[in-house]
Amino acid sequence: MPTVNLESQKNGTMSKAKEKSAKKRVVEEDDDQLPIFDKDVTEKKAGEEEDADLSDSEESVFSGLEDSGSDSQDEEENAEEGDDEDDDDDDAAVILDENLKNSSGVETSAGPPATDENKPMQPDEKTASKQKRKMKKDEGVSMNDRGEKGLTTTFQGLTTTQQGDEYEHDTSDEEDIRNTVGNIPMEWYQDYPHIGYDLDGKKIFKPIRNKDELDEFLDKMENPDYWRTVHDKTTASDIRLSDEQVDLVHRLQKGQFGDVNFNEYEPSVDFFTNEVMIHPVTNRPQDKRSFIPSLIEKEKVSKLVHAIKMGWIKPRKPKETTPQYYDLWAKEDPNAILGRHKMHVPAPKMRLPGHEESYNPPPEYLLTEEERLAWEQQDAEDRKLPFLPQKHSCLRAVPAFSRFIHERFERCLDLYLCPRQRKMRVNVNPEDLIPKLPKPKDLQPFPTTMSLVYRGHTSLVRSISASPTGQWLVSGSDDCTVRFWEVNTGRCMKTLEVGGAVKSVAWNPNPAVCLVAVCFERTVLLLNPALGDRLVVSSTDQLITSYEPPEEDKEQAVTWALSEGPEHNKGHRLTLTHPKAVKQVVWHGKGEYLASVMPDNSSNLQVLIHQVSKRRTQNPFRKNKGLVQCVSFHPLRPYFFVATQRSVRVYNLIKQELTKKLMANCKWISSMAIHPGGDNLICGSYDCRLAWFDLDLSTKPYKMLRHHKKALRGVAYHKHYPLFASGADDGSVIVCHGMVYNDLLQNPLIVPVKVLKGHQITHDLGVLDVTFHPTQPWVFSSGADATIRLFT
Repeated sequence: MPTVNLESQKNGTMSKAKEKSAKKRVVEEDDDQLPIFDKDVTEKKAGEEEDADLSDSEESVFSGLEDSGSDSQDEEENAEEGDDEDDDDDDAAVILDENLKNSSGVETSAGPPATDENKPMQPDEKTASKQKRKMKKDEGVSMNDRGEKGLTTTFQGLTTTQQGDEYEHDTSDEEDIRNTVGNIPMEWYQDYPHIGYDLDGKKIFKPIRNKDELDEFLDKMENPDYWRTVHDKTTASDIRLSDEQVDLVHRLQKGQFGDVNFNEYEPSVDFFTNEVMIHPVTNRPQDKRSFIPSLIEKEKVSKLVHAIKMGWIKPRKPKETTPQYYDLWAKEDPNAILGRHKMHVPAPKMRLPGHEESYNPPPEYLLTEEERLAWEQQDAEDRKLPFLPQKHSCLRAVPAFSRFIHERFERCLDLYLCPRQRKMRVNVNPEDLIPKLPKPKDLQPFPTTMSLVYRGHTSLVRSISASPTGQWLVSGSDDCTVRFWEVNTGRCMKTLEVGGAVKSVAWNPNPAVCLVAVCFERTVLLLNPALGDRLVVSSTDQLITSYEPPEEDKEQAVTWALSEGPEHNKGHRLTLTHPKAVKQVVWHGKGEYLASVMPDNSSNLQVLIHQVSKRRTQNPFRKNKGLVQCVSFHPLRPYFFVATQRSVRVYNLIKQELTKKLMANCKWISSMAIHPGGDNLICGSYDCRLAWFDLDLSTKPYKMLRHHKKALRGVAYHKHYPLFASGADDGSVIVCHGMVYNDLLQNPLIVPVKVLKGHQITHDLGVLDVTFHPTQPWVFSSGADATIRLFT
């Protein structure tokens, strides 16, 4: 490096210090606008180390101190100069010539070393900016004859050229790192104007990117390399990708390997092969046990040899190469593997030939003409022999068997098509499919035979009812008569004519009251048949006559009238005139209340409840919920059952609310009966179904019985026995055993026990009503043949 006479340059250097203070303010403004990450600063990393030494050494020499040759001494001298000289150093601004930027991608700078040792300093931002400013003033860039960059320094007219060391500042193998923050997440500094700190603890401010969306769009339209330009966050610069880098990105996007020359389908080479390798795989020396015989193996071999000599171990015999033949017609050994198999099917075997196959059979095996004709007329499957035995004089006269090839072919089919293992077939006995139910003999007593026939009506008998004592029976018919029968004898005790076809009759269940309700057209009659105990008959009349009308008469839907005169003598006691035709009447269990049904889909006046002692009528329902078919009172609790076409509604009379709605799963309900316990209910329907409901279990039927072939007309429970019966248009009465257990976990037992027949079908109608005797296991049935039958 050339040396300069420092004494001759002293005056020129002092004049520079004066000029520095003049440009101080302008340079400070420019210094604020300089970006921290400048290409000139970051790319001149190696050269600025020497420049920093140059500036410090010049300041120290020109201030009157001698050069001591160490950086630490320079720093002490700078501290003695004071704050003013530090400000002068900072104010020198240098801007590199554009030729220096364009000539090479790496700018290098050199200056006179401050010391002989030429120690590099840390490339901090302060010294880099100082060196720039001095180079602006003192230095220029020159190129030597070899094209190498050098620095030209001017001191008061004296010009010296400094050649740069290309090997000292060669950064071709170094990674160009502009970001000196470190390997930290940049998200930490999103809300701050800086992106970290340098080695001196000063903030490194973010690079200023003044491009807005418009500039981006213009750059995209005008810059042909915009599509291959990417922004590097770590260096805060835009990088243009080369063709090789673009190809690499395309290959990686396609899922290919980055190396173009890499062949992913090269044949694999086994690292260990069966060939003896000359050179070992590893440099590890062989173990001692690999070439010294093992004593343990020697002991094992000696034991095996001794055992063979003693006969304890027999060597393997050589396999016999002679072929083995199997006799398919031999008897199979049951102890064989196939024979022990449970599902093994033995091979089909032809029977051995007998005398009939002989060419000269005995005479008894030859067929006569009749037998021959019979054999020809039979089917091939029915014949005992598939051929006709024939007699030949000698063996030479025996012709060839005409069906030989055919039989051999069938034999082959039998051998290879016959299954050798049975398939698992489920052999179900039809009796096992029937549920195990108790025998009907164990469920006695129940009615089995027809004992009495009550004749007298001239038209179909729609309704029957038994007295609470079981001594009397009342029946209503379409011949406009009500007949009272004695149960045990079948005598008709009394016949009453009414003004229309009787739809329903009901005997009061209270044994202390002798009242019968009869409905026909729009009228409900309360009759006193005067049968039985006279005290009961008289007390019933006193109960009706003791009624005192209230002071304020309220309008009711039904007109109550007391019968007098000849009607009273016939047994009429009260007449209830309804606004519409009445279909059914039913009593409450205590005999105080009476319900009547007037089916009408257009009105809410379908069900009325009457109180006999007070002669009061109530309409419990304000809205129409469907066409009512029949109603019934709960035997124990204040519940009221209303059956419409497809459902049964259960109402609480005290709370006056709907408790349950039972879905019968049938098209049209015809009749209904309540179990004496109150927790079960049966419904008969016109689509041949009988639904059993368990009220504690579900709102859907517990059992659906389809025993009848035609529409069901009537159902009934027995009060004391576990029996229920159903009558249908097929003319039969089916009696079933229906046991209801007190244990809630045990379901009811339903067993059909008897089908009772006797009624004749008239006009496609059979049994119209059924009812049980109150104390005996007897059942009454009324039919369209104008008869009433008792089954006991």
